[in-house]
Amino acid sequence: MSGATIVLMWEARAAEGRGGELLEWARARSAELSREPARRELLRAPQDRVLVMTWWPDASYGDDLPELPEPDAALITRAVHRWRFEAVE
Repeated sequence: MSGATIVLMWEARAAEGRGGELLEWARARSAELSREPARRELLRAPQDRVLVMTWWPDASYGDDLPELPEPDAALITRAVHRWRFEAVE
C-alpha cells in the first residue's frame, strides 16, 4: 500500500463536563505533532466525544506516523480509540 494516503483517527470521550477541555487539549496536541499532516480535522459529538483525523499522503499502514498521545486519565472516561484507514476516491 505504499503511496497511499493514510488517515489516522483518534477518538476519546471526556470525563463528565470536560468536553470543552478535552477539545482544547486535542487541538493543542494536534498542533504539536512532530510533522505537519496534509490535512487535519477536529470534531466533537454527543457524550463529550472528541475526534481528530489527520491525513498523511504517500504513506502505508505500517509507517511510523505522528499520533496524539493519551490525555491525562482524569480528563477521559476510557482509553483512547485509534484507527488507521486508507483514503479512497
